[in-house]
Amino acid sequence: MKRIILSCIAAVCAFSAHAQYVTYNHSETKLNQVTVMETGAGSLTPDAYYTVLHRKYSESASSKNKLRYRTEASASAFLQVKMADTVETSLSQRARIEALNMADRKVDIAWLSEGPKIEAKLKSFQDNIGRITSVGGGSSEKERWQEYYNLFQTAIRSLQESYLPNSERKREYLRIYSDLCSQNEALLSYIVMLNSRQSTSESLASTLVLPDRRGEIAKEAGSRWKSMVTSNQITE
Repeated sequence: MKRIILSCIAAVCAFSAHAQYVTYNHSETKLNQVTVMETGAGSLTPDAYYTVLHRKYSESASSKNKLRYRTEASASAFLQVKMADTVETSLSQRARIEALNMADRKVDIAWLSEGPKIEAKLKSFQDNIGRITSVGGGSSEKERWQEYYNLFQTAIRSLQESYLPNSERKREYLRIYSDLCSQNEALLSYIVMLNSRQSTSESLASTLVLPDRRGEIAKEAGSRWKSMVTSNQITE
């Protein structure tokens, strides 16, 4: 039963496919309408129909044809070709330059050359900060110098994350290194001053604290006096 139904459907579809065909019915009226609308040539027919029902359109249809607008648009676009080519050339050049910039700025080559000495100086600076309290400095002074250390760390991190060419990064790394050396020298001078002050205070304290030997001296003097008295009595 299913086979019979499917055969009938196939036969109907085949008949419908063969039954479809293209017809060509020439209409002079429609041809004139399209010709006037597109190129402005010819005339609208029937004239009575357009005069009665579409007078305004029939009066301006020929002068407002699409061919005139197409010509004006084509002339305007042609004048823009040179400008478009110039813009394309400029954008292409800029794209190549920016590709080189991205390649240069993606890898921080400047840090590979300047980073080791900066890290070594940072470690020395941090070690010197840790010596402040051991030579008599206060915790507030240590915190102040620690803020300098944190400032350098932030500057380095910001520079590493920035979109700068390696030439500018190298210049900024050298400036950071120079400032870091200056601050480390100032910190060393401060530590030496604290250490000298502490040593001087200890020396003064040691000279001022003298042992009390008065009782010992008095006892020795009494012994010597008794010895002298005894020796005088024996002589007599």
